[in-house]
Amino acid sequence: MGSDSHYEIPAIEFSTCSAKLDRGTEKWFSLCKRVREACENYGFFEVVYDKIPVEFRAEVFSVTREFYSLPLETKKKNVNPKSFHGYYGQFPQAPLYESFAIEDASNYESLTSFTHQMWSDGHDQFSNTMSGMVNKLDELKEMIDLMIRDSYGLGENPDSIMPSKTKIRVQKYSAPPSGEYMNGLNAHTDKQWTAILCDNQVSGLEFETKDRSQWLKLYLPPTSFVFIVGDSLMAWSNGRMHSVKHRVMMCGEKERYSFGVFGIPVEGTIIKAPKELVDEEHPQLFKDFEYMDFTKFSTSKETMASMESAVHIWAFAGISS
Repeated sequence: MGSDSHYEIPAIEFSTCSAKLDRGTEKWFSLCKRVREACENYGFFEVVYDKIPVEFRAEVFSVTREFYSLPLETKKKNVNPKSFHGYYGQFPQAPLYESFAIEDASNYESLTSFTHQMWSDGHDQFSNTMSGMVNKLDELKEMIDLMIRDSYGLGENPDSIMPSKTKIRVQKYSAPPSGEYMNGLNAHTDKQWTAILCDNQVSGLEFETKDRSQWLKLYLPPTSFVFIVGDSLMAWSNGRMHSVKHRVMMCGEKERYSFGVFGIPVEGTIIKAPKELVDEEHPQLFKDFEYMDFTKFSTSKETMASMESAVHIWAFAGISS
């Protein structure tokens, strides 16, 4: 089970009224250092962010419930040939779990196309609410990306910028049978660049410590989000950043909903460590690779059946010492 141990999960405040967000200042670089250290030592951190009202988050989960109340045959219209880019649910290995995804969600047309697929007359409230949340979290994601580059002294290096699109994934976890502590989503690492998640105040998300000694339960306050390092960012950082394994474990009588924005490298993007992050002390750990090749490898039946997801990046692109 998850543990409420001596481990203190890092919480970093991104107040829009704070001088810490003035780039180039001493406070900015101090905040950059905290972000980098959290990503290196934990692979995730709590984001305390005051720019998204609690009431707006509640609206996001309200329209989310509308989607999940649709008939199953309607939800299954959310199809995408890429693995985990469409509707996912009704699988014996994850009986509590359902999710849907919208690719290139920063593009309003993607959202309206999705709503017309799900609702014959569209659903303006759904499109506008999701678009508003995506825009706000995109801004946060881009700021944290810049902080990471600045923390390594790469903020002015155009070659260090990873071109990406935003995918949203909205997830539902049904309550398990009474009294059971039950798997909601298997332990995994994220394959993409980064993820930012929030939930409806029903706990369940757990993270494995870097030394793999235990699992930490995450309880997010209503004004907080969680930032997660993905495998692609770990490879770009030449192994400095930690791609953390996480899972969802359910108990109690309430359904859990979570909303996430994922930074997905655009097709054709080559993931490689900047030359500034490779030296004698830090030899190159991963070969250069194309992102879509990695996702195809990591989601193949052979790979998923033969190894834990946390080692996919090493099996695919790791350089033997």
